[in-house]
Amino acid sequence: MSRSWERKVRKNMATVNKARKKTGAGNLVMNVEKKQEVRFTGRNYILPAVLILFIGMYNFLMLMDPTFKFNTMYWITIVSYFLLAALFYFRKPYLTIGKDYVQSRRMLGDKQLFAGAIKEIKIQSGYVIIVPNHGSSWTYSKLFNRFPLQDMSVALKKFAEKHEITFTE
Repeated sequence: MSRSWERKVRKNMATVNKARKKTGAGNLVMNVEKKQEVRFTGRNYILPAVLILFIGMYNFLMLMDPTFKFNTMYWITIVSYFLLAALFYFRKPYLTIGKDYVQSRRMLGDKQLFAGAIKEIKIQSGYVIIVPNHGSSWTYSKLFNRFPLQDMSVALKKFAEKHEITFTE
């Protein structure tokens, strides 16, 4: 099946799924695509830890003030930061390697890079870096996000060989 045909099918599926969503029906999914995807998930624990430390510092500084009173805004602030820390902890970062794309969760949402938009894939000790033609690099770390880098590097090497992308170790 050609790529242009796959793009047309994907576009039409999106249109049909929007219409089905409005009527309350479930989404149609291309099973062929799902079987060819490999997904690697990590765990974000540094940012939640920083937020909790920030809450501790905020409490310490507020309680040092002799004129401080426990009011509603204080508790809303504390609960909001705990909820934000929980959101970042439970929202796992991931890398999905599909047939002709890689997809990941970035700060502003899920992003997808097709093979033609990838300049280079670098493997370093403790890091996997995907360098797109335009924009900033996607970096995956064993230390910060607990990604399984050995498995990721094997799958990315196959992906790079298939699509003739520069692969550096």
